[in-house]
Amino acid sequence: MKKIIFILFIISILLISYGLFFESAFSQKLIGFGTIILFFIVFPLFSYYRWKDKKIEDYYLNNENLKKFKENNDL
Repeated sequence: MKKIIFILFIISILLISYGLFFESAFSQKLIGFGTIILFFIVFPLFSYYRWKDKKIEDYYLNNENLKKFKENNDL
């Protein structure tokens, strides 16, 4: 998964760079495709990859977590 995300990221950066630096008939389309790949494929895959084994309850702001926070930060 990590390699797929990295390869797609590199492809999107190359498409955007090629569209910006080399003026061609379809340079704006290359920039657009690179942006679409980056924001609609790479970022959601990266977010899923980083958060798939986490418990969302650990990040809730409730009384129990506030008590733990206060206990850990008392000096």
